[in-house]
Amino acid sequence: MATAKQIQYRLGQAKKKLTKVNKELTAAKNNIKKLENQLKKAKAAPKKKAAPKKKAAPKRKAAPKRKAAPKRKAAPKKKAAARKKKK
Repeated sequence: MATAKQIQYRLGQAKKKLTKVNKELTAAKNNIKKLENQLKKAKAAPKKKAAPKKKAAPKRKAAPKRKAAPKRKAAPKKKAAARKKKK
């Protein structure tokens, strides 16, 4: 069986725990009240009408692709005029 001192210790621990829980409960209640007040203010505030959305500008059509120009044959090389005729 537990001694009187052990019972007193356990009772003290239980009271500490109860005090801590009560503090947390009080803090939670205050937080709830604050949030409820914010909600009331938000509901009471005048609402702005949503502006009608602008239609997106139509996308431009891509320019038609040009056909590749046909490759030209290389121009014939001119003969060197500097060549001298032998006589």
